[in-house]
Amino acid sequence: MENSFDVVTGGAGFIGSHLCRALLKQGRRVRVVDNFSTGRSENLDELLELHPDQCEVFRQDIRQLEELQTAFEGAATVFHQAALTSVQQSVENPVECNSVNVDGTLKVLLAARNAGVDKVIFATSTAVYGNSEVLPKHEEMIPEPVSPYAVTKYMGEVYGRVFSEIYQLPTVGLRYFNVFGPNQDPDSEYAAVIPRFITRALSGSDPIIFGDGEQSRDFIFVEDVVAANLKAAQSDVSGRVLNVASGRQLTLNQLVEVLGELVGRKLTPEYQSARAAEVRHSVAEVSLACELIGFESETSLAEGLRRTVRWFQDTSPDYA
Repeated sequence: MENSFDVVTGGAGFIGSHLCRALLKQGRRVRVVDNFSTGRSENLDELLELHPDQCEVFRQDIRQLEELQTAFEGAATVFHQAALTSVQQSVENPVECNSVNVDGTLKVLLAARNAGVDKVIFATSTAVYGNSEVLPKHEEMIPEPVSPYAVTKYMGEVYGRVFSEIYQLPTVGLRYFNVFGPNQDPDSEYAAVIPRFITRALSGSDPIIFGDGEQSRDFIFVEDVVAANLKAAQSDVSGRVLNVASGRQLTLNQLVEVLGELVGRKLTPEYQSARAAEVRHSVAEVSLACELIGFESETSLAEGLRRTVRWFQDTSPDYA
């Protein structure tokens, strides 16, 4: 495997770029496959500058099978992170969400099989659990998706298991819960809650919460998610899906309180109407990932938030 490399689809995105950085730090060669519809070239600039001989970028869409096979040829592991990730966007445009997340994932699996890739680690989501009142969410629960996005992620899991069983392509699906950290885009209409809260707090405004703020989430720092990917790639596990989370439940109102302490002022949320198809409560059972791949979240919420706030302050003069 000395001459092999790894592929990261969506490698110019938030999680993908962190994963590329970790792989390069390990001395791996990395091919990034990204169409830059949501990924940002600036997420890769430093990596390309520091590792010009180890990192190359393929600007292409994951739905183009022939091009994917060219990018995958000779790869050891494919880390499939490319996706449309917004629940709200999937509600507004379910056809496009299905095209990218289902057709795209199928093309990734086909290209990996055809290219003789050793293993595919792919991102799925806590959204597959839906609004079941059972807490914590565990992998034996029957999926009950309540949004087009959640449906597409569940279909990706099914395809992963099928390819593992009938094509002997080892796959592991990682059900991400609420990932946050540096490099996360706060400016998109569909941005995740923590970067939106942080940038408003640093600019002197108060966070906007859709709903009453008592909805709960299981937040996990991005570096812990990267660690889960690396551990899954190195394991003998195949055909399984695993929760990747902290195992800690926090309401958005509690999140605002913690963030207020970090920025040094009391934050008073502005409450707006709840969004359609959003899950009310979410927290993970994480013992299976610990058992099968040796993964445990190591970063506390306060530490992860502190590092994320510092990143926004360091990268924008408006927040210094």
